Amino acid sequence: MHHSFFDTSTTDTAIASPCRRSTANSILCRSGKFLVTALMMSLLGACATTRTLDPDAEKHYDASYDFSDKKQIVETLTQSLLSSPNVPTETSKPIIVVYGIDNETSEHINTGGITDDIRLALIKSGEYRFINRKQRDNLQDEADYQYAGFVPPEQRVAEGRQLGADFILSGTLRSIEKKQPRQIRLTKRKLVYYSMNLELTNLESGEISWADNVEIARESSRPIIGW
Repeated sequence: MHHSFFDTSTTDTAIASPCRRSTANSILCRSGKFLVTALMMSLLGACATTRTLDPDAEKHYDASYDFSDKKQIVETLTQSLLSSPNVPTETSKPIIVVYGIDNETSEHINTGGITDDIRLALIKSGEYRFINRKQRDNLQDEADYQYAGFVPPEQRVAEGRQLGADFILSGTLRSIEKKQPRQIRLTKRKLVYYSMNLELTNLESGEISWADNVEIARESSRPIIGW
């Protein structure tokens, strides 16, 4: 009987076993990473919540401008204008055209929301009337369409009947931001100051008939290390 010095079956098994073990470990490793990732995503998803806030309640997450500031600005300036004796409203309702508020802060603030809310409050008061300046081009387009022959003459709007404004409402929003100087500390502190100026200009004389402002100063702090 011929005996071989090398047992090929044993050698093949010895060579194949590490390969099989390596493949199994790779599969287990990938499975473990997948489970860890899935667990982390589940935990992060479980932390996400949504709740309804009271728009009339004052709420600030930092020192930046927010909807509570807008509400304060609108209410203060609206009441100031309504109580001003400089713009008489007893005999007739003054007609106002809004020319907006210039944003001179370092933040992206939609100041149109301020003038829209002030206009709405003044209209509801019944003391003022407003011209819709944003719709002027559309009004002109519609009038041109009617007079182009598409609308019967008796249904066309009369030309030269639009209201003329008595006053221009405009203003400026400014801010000053101060941060603590560099030093060893556990928290960062920031101070932000806002100044909102609003004025009503007489269109005929150019005189500023009414003006007022609202000032807001807020300080915030946050830890150096945190979420």
